[in-house]
Amino acid sequence: MEPRSALQKTLTLGAAERGLRLNGGFHPTPEDGLHPDIKTVVLLSPAANFWQVFTASHEYQGALPDPMDRWSRRTIGRWACELGGKAYFPFTTDPIRPFFSWALRSGRAWASPVTLLVDDTNGLMSSFRGAIGLRETLDFDAGSRPCEGCEAPCTGACPVGALTVDGYDVPRCIDYLRDNPSSACRLHGCQVRLSCPVSTAPKPEHAQFHMAVFVR
Repeated sequence: MEPRSALQKTLTLGAAERGLRLNGGFHPTPEDGLHPDIKTVVLLSPAANFWQVFTASHEYQGALPDPMDRWSRRTIGRWACELGGKAYFPFTTDPIRPFFSWALRSGRAWASPVTLLVDDTNGLMSSFRGAIGLRETLDFDAGSRPCEGCEAPCTGACPVGALTVDGYDVPRCIDYLRDNPSSACRLHGCQVRLSCPVSTAPKPEHAQFHMAVFVR
């Protein structure tokens, strides 16, 4: 996504320094329940150097739980303060922030045939570490839905049929991962997500980190 303003260029560079990338944004309405001064919400996804940045952090190297969420709070939270904005996170519960619908509103992500978010940069590996609400109004270029013309290999990629066009059977998925610690899903990441032609496979240790958190 090419920067469209000086502020967007600053944000793009700042995100890259933190192992993140801008992944679109939207203009909130009063129904969103955000502070009325917030004119733009910028969504932040992991960049190609995210794992390198994260594993160098004291959160990763420490022994406290939820290191990635704590890293996100510190990194994005401090950056939001520097920008005079407000940080939001997909893992908070009070209040819950609707990142799925926020992503759809950004014009940079879409619902895939298996309902998971898909974007034109990371495919079904699309994810968000947080967002920053800004007092400035920024506009972002829309992307192109990668599912158009795709043969949808994601619809038949799950080895146990837990994730299909009919929905996501989370307990079945977790049971399989727990019972099969040497499976491709457990060692390399969700095979449905990786089946997307646009997806970029994470480092094995990165995939295993997420899978360990998911099944705990």
